[in-house]
Amino acid sequence: MRLLSRGLGTLTAILGLTTTLSLLAPTVSAAPVPVPAAAPAQLPSQDPFYDPPAGYESSSPGAALRTRQVELGWRGTSIPISATQILYRTTNQFGRPTATVTTVISPPGAAAGTPRRVVSYHSFYDALGSQCDPSYTLRGGNAAEAPIDITLISGLLAAGYTVAAPDYEGRGLRWTMARESGYAALDGVRAALGHLRAPARTPIGLFGYSGGSIPTGFGAELAPRYAPELNIVGAAAGGVLVNPANNLGYVNGSQNWAGVIPALMAVYAETYGIDMQSYLSPKGKRVLGQVAGECIEAFADKYPGLTDHQLLVPTVGGLLDVPGVRQAISQNVMGTLGTPRSPMMLGVGNVDGTGDGVMIAADVARLAGSFCNRGVPTTFTEYRGSNHTRAFIPWSAEALGFLNSRFSGQPAGGCGR
Repeated sequence: MRLLSRGLGTLTAILGLTTTLSLLAPTVSAAPVPVPAAAPAQLPSQDPFYDPPAGYESSSPGAALRTRQVELGWRGTSIPISATQILYRTTNQFGRPTATVTTVISPPGAAAGTPRRVVSYHSFYDALGSQCDPSYTLRGGNAAEAPIDITLISGLLAAGYTVAAPDYEGRGLRWTMARESGYAALDGVRAALGHLRAPARTPIGLFGYSGGSIPTGFGAELAPRYAPELNIVGAAAGGVLVNPANNLGYVNGSQNWAGVIPALMAVYAETYGIDMQSYLSPKGKRVLGQVAGECIEAFADKYPGLTDHQLLVPTVGGLLDVPGVRQAISQNVMGTLGTPRSPMMLGVGNVDGTGDGVMIAADVARLAGSFCNRGVPTTFTEYRGSNHTRAFIPWSAEALGFLNSRFSGQPAGGCGR
């Protein structure tokens, strides 16, 4: 979900990961130096590049529908590297054709057709508005965004990786949706490989924290059946959302995370056609109207102490009692859609004996155990004393080391081995 970088110490540590990254793999060249550039003129919701052409539904999943060259940037600066955005055909939550965009970023000097090591990088953008899309923020749009994505991606490039960063929530901004997120990640890799003219056996790593754990985990689960040709060598997911029904109880009344409750209500209502309006209290209608179109850093801690009971009419016990909600959430529980073929690395903070403030440590531990029981080499780390924000730092270093070992062909450990 959200990763706030308001503390200077935390942000400094995140920025320092660029140095860590360069030590995790053979360095190709130094990260490029930012130069002045203009932010995108149009939001994705207004940009015709994002509109799929007529008849795109007949294309194969992962097929490129449109491409363009772009510059990466943040707050008026750009990084002069090769970046291509691809509108590609994918599959939505209900198995129907849809389209979204991935941003493919090559390390300096890499030419089409040369061997690649590809990281599908999943931003924790958790969006209710298109200004949150990675394809927009990576170009310098939405100046409120912290420079975490651009920093980590620059480090990956300096280490010689090619990065594909998909808008995995899709055109409908379907935050936390299992299949849609996983399909978008896998089809984004397909589109990237096609653009790069890379062979089918190109090694691929999946990387995502918080909201980015959703396409990472579900992508790994769905790949054996949905994209069996992809050579996924490892998947690293941190701050993992396993079962949203459990997290609802954990964040209910939270000082820092209660704002995710109305956002989830809005997303589930839109995605599954749930009649949420009939069950909202006057306050619920007001709050859902306020979070509409926002990014998670704007709403997550905007309503300290908020509960789902306050958002609903008195006759409804809680959000899970709204008709259709419990069944819909059950379709988005990690570990239930398939068995990964690739080694997994899972991590989560634990600051209060339950979790990191939003994600539940025991849920992630059980998921790791489930994968181990199914024969999946799985590494699990609990970062005790760290909340969701602080756990990102040690998890990132561990996750990138894990992926580097997978790319180099070292045997995967985990599961007590």
